[in-house]
Amino acid sequence: MSDETTPPPDAVTGTGADRTLHQRILSDIETRIVSGEWPPGHRLPFEVDLARRYGCARMTVNKVMTQLAKAGLVERRRKSGTFVAQPRAQAAILEIHDISREVEQTGLPYSYTIVAHAQHRATAAERARLDLDGSARVLAVTALHRAGPAPFCLEERLINLSAVPEAADADFSATAPGRWLVERVPWSAAEHRIHAASADASTAARLAVQPGTACLVVERRTWHNGGPITHATFTYPGERHSLVASFTPAGGG
Repeated sequence: MSDETTPPPDAVTGTGADRTLHQRILSDIETRIVSGEWPPGHRLPFEVDLARRYGCARMTVNKVMTQLAKAGLVERRRKSGTFVAQPRAQAAILEIHDISREVEQTGLPYSYTIVAHAQHRATAAERARLDLDGSARVLAVTALHRAGPAPFCLEERLINLSAVPEAADADFSATAPGRWLVERVPWSAAEHRIHAASADASTAARLAVQPGTACLVVERRTWHNGGPITHATFTYPGERHSLVASFTPAGGG
């Protein structure tokens, strides 16, 4: 068992210049919870003690705790402290989140850049992802979203140009493709597929991680009145991201 009064080595030194202090604290605590080192019901050190340990302002620690609470990993109890939350068995209902809001909730500035942008006739694999016929054309957009200076998420998106022809002339340098679609195209159904994957060389370079790093991958498809609109793949470095979901009790009143 490790001494909980001593932070992991990289809590102080970090593992790279791209990792902020906020991210290191978040990663340290998430790792201890997910690994079971801090089991459900374990009381976390007080914010003032964590701030002293990491040599930072208490507000930085408070933002980390707020993020962990929103993710359902900890429970904050007035006058008692912060405790590792009990696991929940309910099914998750995922919403379509704006990545910029995800980043802003961490307290870090958001930015993004377009890495690739091209129109072409859909390949067999792309037709399968969007349920398109052989003559369909798509717009393929790759965007890198950042939290502060660090990569936060790699977005790879296909847009069905027969459903959204105006996307062909859209300027995504000012508005990210996901937000652009939400603002202009209504969707009536969505599907999420979530899985883990090891970063290949290209993905690792863009996310500033080592090849083979475990990543969280969220695939999303949306439709309007039965017609496919877009397929997007979001790849997050696993240690820097936690999935936030809403829960409702089955048959609850």
